[in-house]
Amino acid sequence: MERRDFLATTASLAASLAALATGEGCAPALPPAASGARAASAPSAFPHPDLEEATITELAARLARGELTSRQLVGRYAERVEALDRAGPTLRSVLELNPDADAIATQLDEERRAKGPRGPFHGIPVLLKDNIDTGDRMQTTAGSLALLGTPARTDSGVAARLRAAGAVLLGKTNLSEWANIRSTHSTSGWSGRGGLTRNPYALDRNASGSSSGSAAAVSSSLAAAALGSETDGSIVSPSSICGIVGLKPTVGLLSGAGIIPISHTQDTAGPMARTVTDVALLLGALAGSDYGKSLDAGGLKGARLGVMRDDAFHVSSAVLAVFDAAVTDLQHLGAIALPVTIPHLADVGDAETEVLSFELKTDIAAYLATRGVPGLATLADLVAFNRQHAAEELRWFGQEFFEKALQKGGLDTPAYLEALAKCRRLTRDEGIDALMSAHKLDAIVAPTGGPAWMTDLVNGDSDSGGSSTPAAVAGYPSITVPAGFIHGLPVGLSFFAGANAEATLLRLAFAYEQATRHRRAPRYLATITASGPA
Repeated sequence: MERRDFLATTASLAASLAALATGEGCAPALPPAASGARAASAPSAFPHPDLEEATITELAARLARGELTSRQLVGRYAERVEALDRAGPTLRSVLELNPDADAIATQLDEERRAKGPRGPFHGIPVLLKDNIDTGDRMQTTAGSLALLGTPARTDSGVAARLRAAGAVLLGKTNLSEWANIRSTHSTSGWSGRGGLTRNPYALDRNASGSSSGSAAAVSSSLAAAALGSETDGSIVSPSSICGIVGLKPTVGLLSGAGIIPISHTQDTAGPMARTVTDVALLLGALAGSDYGKSLDAGGLKGARLGVMRDDAFHVSSAVLAVFDAAVTDLQHLGAIALPVTIPHLADVGDAETEVLSFELKTDIAAYLATRGVPGLATLADLVAFNRQHAAEELRWFGQEFFEKALQKGGLDTPAYLEALAKCRRLTRDEGIDALMSAHKLDAIVAPTGGPAWMTDLVNGDSDSGGSSTPAAVAGYPSITVPAGFIHGLPVGLSFFAGANAEATLLRLAFAYEQATRHRRAPRYLATITASGPA
């Protein structure tokens, strides 16, 4: 996108946001019993409390008024990383800070003075998941020691977009190693390079994955926003569990170039932030579109929503209670709720696993060819590396999925083609597309998943359920927004729909968020007790 086109897009987005700020299109009020008031919080013990919950729009306004420079903002976020990530709660959500961030911010400050801002992201620090290439001195490793020491040669497509928008690439976030595709008994948020990311709401609980570090860092205000990536659940699950907003776009909307892959049919980068507005801003910078104009606080009035309480999601009764309350809120806000179900959803799992096994073997080899790491050209090379460095890489769990994928053939194998066709038929033709058409729906809503489980490196993850699979396997967009708490632990509400429905999902999620305000900042509790916060 040319600079003049970018400036036109961001100017349009700024105008849309300004209209929202003046209160145009206010949402109808919820009944008192349904509304979720923001809880008062004690004064922060951590540096720069003015950055806690600060939005991109607020930071951009402070930069525009000269109250703050980008260089100062980078330094202050770095101090918060030191206080919360390296010390204090020791979240371990940020693997490294960009050694060039200060210089980049200084250059952007000079550009602002000389030419004015490029748009709302000018000088705003953003974190990136450590499977997203940056052609600089930062590493891109997918959390693995195998790729450490050989930085990517060029920016990924999404990193290049952020730089063009004027964002400061602040650092790389921890993740479930290899985006949680290595083992069937893994612990989310653990990587050989970074260790374990901790959940900021209860430090002994899991941050989910695989975009664990991005979610925990954003929730803790270590940056205004971050990029994650998802194959199935890796944006929406950690976003829900860490109490933030996360959007998985339609596969192909954003460039997948330079992102360490699992599956070209399901992988996508996506924005993660504390508000729907900031997610819309970040998506707009990445996709070159004005998603701000879709943010209507009254956007649920008359919306037709399919309500899924499917047994295949395996969520608890407590989660369903939060979900049912959310559906009641949606109805109070003017939505029409229609019970729906996707037939044979439970049959998707085996076919999806087959597809991912085939695509992982092929796609990872294609990616490794772009990196030029000596001795690492194939998935077999990665398996051998892990065996040679078992003390560091295999200390908690194995690489069963890698080994299974090694046995697969090429992408012309009938078993692969049959599995892919089954996935698309069940989630698209007989799934989301069928429901959207039959009931004339704007979107489908479902509980994103359960609250954070206790981290157990010995036994691996516990299953608290989730609804990510239909949209993930179909390659369709989904967004999660905070919906409430269970014993002080956040849970989210998901909206998903057919291909390229991002604007609609943002409109619906924004209206729900503005009326309910369930987001609460974390308190970094050591644990949750029976009498703990609800």
